[in-house]
Amino acid sequence: MILEERPDVPGGGEDSSRLQAVGSGRKSCDPLAQSQHSRLQSRRARVHQLINKELRMRTGAENLYRATSNSQVRETVVLELSYVNASLQLLKEELEELNSSVDTPRHEGEGVSIPMIPLGLKETRELDWSTPLKELISRHFGEDSASYEVELKELEDLRQAMRMPSRDQAGLELLMVYYSQLCFLDARFSAPTRSLGLLFHWYDSLTGVPAQQQTLAFEKGSVLFNIGALYTQIGARQDRSCVEGSGRAIEAFQRAAGAFSLLRESFSHAPSPDMSPTALHVLEQLMTAQAQECVFEGLLLPAPTAPHDSPAQLRLAQEAAQVAAEYGLVHRALAQPPARDYMPRSWAALVQAKAEYFRALAHFHTAVALCDSPSPAEGELPMHEVFGPPWAAEPLGPTLPLEPEERRKRGKAHLRRAILGQEEALRLHSLCRVPRKVDLLQAVVAQALRHSLAKYAELDREDDFFEAAEAPDIQPKTHQKPEVRTPSFSRMKRADIFHRLGPLSVFSAKNRWRLVGPVRVTRGEGGFGFTLRGDSPVLIAAVIPGGQAAAAGLKEGDYIVSVNGQPCKWWKHAEVVAQLRSAGDEGVDLGVVTLLSGAELPGTGDRWPALLGPGGLLRSQKECGCEMPAPAQASPRPLLGWSRKTKGSKAKGYPQPLAPAGTATPAPAPCGPPSPSECPGWL
Repeated sequence: MILEERPDVPGGGEDSSRLQAVGSGRKSCDPLAQSQHSRLQSRRARVHQLINKELRMRTGAENLYRATSNSQVRETVVLELSYVNASLQLLKEELEELNSSVDTPRHEGEGVSIPMIPLGLKETRELDWSTPLKELISRHFGEDSASYEVELKELEDLRQAMRMPSRDQAGLELLMVYYSQLCFLDARFSAPTRSLGLLFHWYDSLTGVPAQQQTLAFEKGSVLFNIGALYTQIGARQDRSCVEGSGRAIEAFQRAAGAFSLLRESFSHAPSPDMSPTALHVLEQLMTAQAQECVFEGLLLPAPTAPHDSPAQLRLAQEAAQVAAEYGLVHRALAQPPARDYMPRSWAALVQAKAEYFRALAHFHTAVALCDSPSPAEGELPMHEVFGPPWAAEPLGPTLPLEPEERRKRGKAHLRRAILGQEEALRLHSLCRVPRKVDLLQAVVAQALRHSLAKYAELDREDDFFEAAEAPDIQPKTHQKPEVRTPSFSRMKRADIFHRLGPLSVFSAKNRWRLVGPVRVTRGEGGFGFTLRGDSPVLIAAVIPGGQAAAAGLKEGDYIVSVNGQPCKWWKHAEVVAQLRSAGDEGVDLGVVTLLSGAELPGTGDRWPALLGPGGLLRSQKECGCEMPAPAQASPRPLLGWSRKTKGSKAKGYPQPLAPAGTATPAPAPCGPPSPSECPGWL
């Protein structure tokens, strides 16, 4: 059984350096403080020992799971892995609580918030990026792989840090930065005909069962899943007793739902149950329901609605009914196969208990509106918008009953349903095993039940022998429907780690090219005899037949990658033109790249030598999309073409690599070179 993470602690972590760093910044001579510090260190050591024990148990169970073919043994191992996974999550959140050295007090009574359901992060093993990427850089890109040690070390450090992010905004940013780099890696190093040769190993968040694939899409999907899971933990940790905390919780749960929705739409054939379409759909529904619950709690802030405000009480009743309806959908989804086979049973019990609680709360607010409010004005409260049949269909006019006795009877009927619902919520919650020192949900429901019983006692009379009618259902309605919001990857402005290899529009594993040069081009009477267009890299748009460029072997569609030995893959159009115009009569040495079709094979002798050494290094960075041949300034989302075709957009100002240049135009005026957006001129 997978148990949810604590909503009031930052989460787990297993880095020993963090353990040693905590508490080392400030030392005290107070013996009491030293004693407390010693006890804290002892507790940390104990938790570390327990974590190591669980990790050894998981390794043994994992080996048995892979070695056996007996179905019964595998089922037993899967059950054991689920228990180990749950224990690891609890131990890690306890360790993070100790590392934070902050004791968050819990208060019982009116100020207690209902606990949310956060999701544990997927775990992964260490990964060696260096060997396969070095081979690919040398073999395909023709670069000196030894010169990319810094980039490879940065990538490996980023992945190592991503394995244990902090449970806050900084941890989210870390995951998003790594996710963005995965999009760059996918665009540059992935090819349809071959894999990177890496085996990505991740553990299922719900069951703890290991899964592995060689495709980079599995790594991207797992990181995106962890982004959504971390949003759930951040939302569950918010202090919802204030308006700001409630708003942050709503935003976090909406972002979590967006992450799971994006993953469900982009990833297919998931190797682990937590990333299956069914599980992701259930998680999206669950996060939407929790965001709706936060919306309801926000209506009670900064002060609860006065009991005599009948319209406000009925609006609260409808909002509570909306929350109950959302949790009802989640419970039905959890009860259907295959979700019920691997989703935690404690979730199903907790969701059902919440549905009963908020349904009862809707009846309680309705009873308050009926019994504690003065007679409403004519037409103020339409019956068909609040109550379901049969009362909405009764010929009582458009408002609540005006007679006090009738209002008391109906209020009492709603209180009866509230009491029954709250008792059912307590019963259901007793079936949910949640190992917590303070059972917050039970405290909240018990407090609400006491209020309902006290209100019912006020309305009850000794001579009240009438048979009360069954109270109708409350129609769900909300003023703020939660939105499924995709995580904002565009805010993570991070450069491509391997940008020195060149623009993605040309220099990626999906393309083949031939390097020509360096080629000496001299200036003739009519100039160099070619036109340029575009940026990064600059394209030879047209070549004059019989001119100097044609004689040197330059062709239309070639890309200029070096000028006089200086790499210019990232140069702008104006920079290349200025460098060419500054050349003397002796001419310039140009290195050009010709893209090859699928039937052509690159000449290794022609391509590699000029790319090796300092001449192959680039000088600047520009974020590019993965669409070929037109690079685009885009967020990582367009790169998620794992199972469905994505709609690529062509960036303005960039040409098709092999497209004809069109009609030639006169040479530019002496005042300066033409801009990339203008028609190309002869050089």
